[in-house]
Amino acid sequence: DGPRHTLVPHINPYLLSAPDIWLESRTKPLCDVPAMTNGSKAVDGGHLFLTPDEKSQLLATDPAIAPYIRRAVGSEEYINGIERWCLWLVDVPPSVLRQCPSVMERIRAVREYRLSSPKEYTRRSADNPSLFQQNRQPTAPFIIIPRISSETRRYIPVGFLGPEIVPTDLVQYVPSASLYHFGILISNVHMSWMRAVCGRLEMRYRYSAAIVYNNFPWPLRVSVPLCEKITSTARAILDARAAHPGATLADLYDPLTMPPDLLAAHRANDRAVMTAYGFDLKMSESDCVAALFKLYQRLTTTN
Repeated sequence: DGPRHTLVPHINPYLLSAPDIWLESRTKPLCDVPAMTNGSKAVDGGHLFLTPDEKSQLLATDPAIAPYIRRAVGSEEYINGIERWCLWLVDVPPSVLRQCPSVMERIRAVREYRLSSPKEYTRRSADNPSLFQQNRQPTAPFIIIPRISSETRRYIPVGFLGPEIVPTDLVQYVPSASLYHFGILISNVHMSWMRAVCGRLEMRYRYSAAIVYNNFPWPLRVSVPLCEKITSTARAILDARAAHPGATLADLYDPLTMPPDLLAAHRANDRAVMTAYGFDLKMSESDCVAALFKLYQRLTTTN
């Protein structure tokens, strides 16, 4: 690192002083934690999505569709606070649809778009043009993780959302997750692991469930008091975000504009998570990742 250097006995393919390990795509988490899944995939040609102006125009002509319009978020909308809506027409009565000519026009456009696809599966989904092609909508509050995030951020802005919001396939989410899970995922330990093993889009982080999340070695045998501590520090991060209601996550997690109270909340959470792993608080990021690889090797050897 610049003029500094360290002599190590071995360097693995991830350029760490750790065992030779190649992480493979894993369909389930290595540890006993809730599974991560992709958001819902529309494959609609854009016809089921609405800008704020389009939403207002649609409600002016088709007011009966109001209960079936939901906020939709992908990585860009979530991080930058962009307002985007979608027609979520699950269980909508046919009589309501027929009262809404503008909505029917959009549904016909979805059908035509899917029928023109070279993919057989997409053409088959034209039989249900009012619905997203893949419905993975959560039914309870969930942890959301953007697929793509800037490499300049120390922390990917992981967060919680409610089931009234539709996560698209440009994000991933963890249902039935707790504040403890959130505290681990937003910590410097998990972020160090992510930076070491994630894919890249240009230089931006490309987070995947199969490589990053499912292979992540969670701390073992965390005591009840320490679990409660991480739950508390995780809640403090959300409270610090809420103290800046006019700021987007892009604002809050820009290294140059991150508020001191949010940074302090993160550092407190980082210390709690490091303690859960039994890590020295003075460990460097590379030392932390090397220790995680050793824990990964231990878990994969015993499983």
